[in-house]
Amino acid sequence: MNLALFDLDHTLLPIDSDYEWGQFLVRIGAVDAVEFDRRNKDFFAQYQAGTLDPVEYLEFTLGTLAGFAPEKLAAMQAQYMEEVVAPAIRPAALALLKQHIDQGDLVAIVTATNHFVTAPIARALGVEHLIAAMPEVDADGRLTGRLIGTPTQGPGKIVHTRAWLEKMGKKLEDFGTVHFYSDSHNDLPLMSIVSHPVATNPNEKLKTHAAAQGWRLIELFND
Repeated sequence: MNLALFDLDHTLLPIDSDYEWGQFLVRIGAVDAVEFDRRNKDFFAQYQAGTLDPVEYLEFTLGTLAGFAPEKLAAMQAQYMEEVVAPAIRPAALALLKQHIDQGDLVAIVTATNHFVTAPIARALGVEHLIAAMPEVDADGRLTGRLIGTPTQGPGKIVHTRAWLEKMGKKLEDFGTVHFYSDSHNDLPLMSIVSHPVATNPNEKLKTHAAAQGWRLIELFND
């Protein structure tokens, strides 16, 4: 059996699902637009400067969910999927996933975005396995705004992928080929240890690195 791993945002989707979720919350009046925008800009500046604390950022995004009852969150999630995500799903991404699934590959999405936002997206893409940042849930089924464990970002994607495989009694080295599709240089740690890294709709840093390494480059989106 072979393994095919996929980043999500700007790889399988031409959007950042985490950012778009925040914009959606502002649009429907679920959060304070001014305060949310201020915090979001602060985090983006930290990201650009290379000083972003991924736990702090994830707990900011998860914290926006903690004030809502599960029923309200489910309704907002369904509306978000219909209005934002469904129009962003492209045939080329579905075809690539189907190719791997039809070949009998074990397929998983490995994303730094939280599980609440990405679980319905994985289902819509037809992908059974999702490795994502896990939000804490209290005894009443409400999100607390806190993160469980370490972020699924950068080197964390290696940690979480290995842990996921270990639960199935497997390890990366058990597979004949391991593909990992990503758009971002932030995923170089995992890309560098798989047999078939694929720069997918790559940003400039990844495009330059991939070209130097002789990695495959593909574009799934023309818009």
